[in-house]
Amino acid sequence: MSLPFFVYADAAALTAGQEVRLEGDEGRHAVVVRRLRVGEQLVLTDGAGAIATCRVSAVDKSSLTALVEKAGVSPAEEPRVTVVQAIPKGDRAELAVEVLTEVGADVIVPWAADRCVSRWRGDRADKHLAKWRATAREAAKQARRPRFPEVTGLASTADVVGLLERCSVPVVLHEEASGPIGNLPIPGRGTIVVVVGPEGGITPAELAAFSAVGAEPVRLGSSVLRTSTAGVAAVAALLARTRRWG
Repeated sequence: MSLPFFVYADAAALTAGQEVRLEGDEGRHAVVVRRLRVGEQLVLTDGAGAIATCRVSAVDKSSLTALVEKAGVSPAEEPRVTVVQAIPKGDRAELAVEVLTEVGADVIVPWAADRCVSRWRGDRADKHLAKWRATAREAAKQARRPRFPEVTGLASTADVVGLLERCSVPVVLHEEASGPIGNLPIPGRGTIVVVVGPEGGITPAELAAFSAVGAEPVRLGSSVLRTSTAGVAAVAALLARTRRWG
C-alpha cells in the first residue's frame, strides 16, 4: 500500500537527513486517526509538487517527529486537465469535486450556468468555495497527489468561453451531441478543458457561445450521467488515451 500523505507547508525546503516535526491538524490526524508509530513511513507535501519521504522517529499525543529520507519535486503532468463544473445541488457538489480530484483534474472551475438550481450569492459564495477547496485538498491527500488541484473562483459563461478559446482541446459534454468523446484528438501537451453542464442541461445560448470559439459538443455514450459524475467519466475517458495513464 502506498504511503500516507500529509500537508506540510515548508516541504519544498526539506532535505534528506533533516528532522521535521508534524503538528497541528495534520500531526493530530497522523497520530490519532492514522495511528502512525515509530519506524513507519509517511510522505509530506506542500500540494505544489514538493514531496519528502520520512520515517517517524518519535510520537506524542498529537504530533510526531520524523527524519527525512528522500526529498524532491514531482513534475506537473501533461496534458493538463481543467474541468468546468456547473454547480450541482446539495452534497453532490462535494462529490463532484472529490471524484474529479481523485481522477486527476488539475483545475476545477465552478460555473454559474443558467440552469443551475444552486446559486452562490454574497457570503455564501465564499463559504461554498471554501468547502470545494477543502474537499479537493482532502481528496488529493487520499489519492496521494503531490500536486493538489486548483479550485478557482466562480466563473461566468463568458469566463468559460475564454477558457475554451485558449485551450488545446475543448470538450463540451451534451447528451444530444452526435460525435462521441472518443473521436477527439488528444495531444501530449497543452490543456484539455471539459465543460460539464447542470442537471437541467446547457442552454442553446450557452452552446452557441461555446460553438463560436470552436467548442462543439460531444457525448459520453447512450446513458445520461448526472452532473456530479459526468465529469469524472469524461476525464477518465480522455486520460486513458494519454501518457499520464499510459
